[in-house]
Amino acid sequence: MTNAPEILIVEDDPQIRRFLRATLAAEQFRYHEAVTAAEGIAQAQARQPDLILLDLGLPDTDGLEVIRVLRLRTQTPIIVLSARGQEKDKIEALDLGADDFVSKPFAVGELLARIRAALRRAATIRDGSEGTTFRAGKIAVDLEARVVRVGGAEVHLTPIEFRMLETLVRHAGKVVTQRQLLIEVWGPQHSEQAQYLRVYMTQLRRKLESDPARPRHLRTEPGVGYRLIAE
Repeated sequence: MTNAPEILIVEDDPQIRRFLRATLAAEQFRYHEAVTAAEGIAQAQARQPDLILLDLGLPDTDGLEVIRVLRLRTQTPIIVLSARGQEKDKIEALDLGADDFVSKPFAVGELLARIRAALRRAATIRDGSEGTTFRAGKIAVDLEARVVRVGGAEVHLTPIEFRMLETLVRHAGKVVTQRQLLIEVWGPQHSEQAQYLRVYMTQLRRKLESDPARPRHLRTEPGVGYRLIAE
């Protein structure tokens, strides 16, 4: 399929590359491979892929540096694949501009769902077709009118609650780190005060989720941040 999305795999482990090749081919994605950071950066610039799958543990340069370099030149979605389980690595990758983080070992279904979500976000931004109303189940958020409805009934949000929800809507499907949320909602001087997020996220869930104790849409990524799920 000549119009199938093109994915660049930047990964030095041959077994992981073989697994990714089989997974992407089964979904009819086109793909290319790079085994070093330098090769990955060069191919990303030359090929302009639709999405990049990036390992952090590359032999020549840390994958975090690859994200830093690429974000100076392109907004191509980047999904980090890494065996590193530490939260600080996830947070740093996301703060540098990665779109998502999938820990190894990962399930095929999870990886493909993350890939599809990242490609949808990129297409929406590229086509300028995001509109002003975002929908997630029974939740509808009109960003222009600043009106939120659940099941058709308008729900009152405080200004801070709306700014927090608006930030998650604009990055729907993507993990938004605690630091990013704090800066966008409260400002740089509050970038370390994560307790604000817990309080306001609890309030948002009570107002928007059918079961606030088991949220379907306003998900927590433990130790990292939050993700708004539309499906």
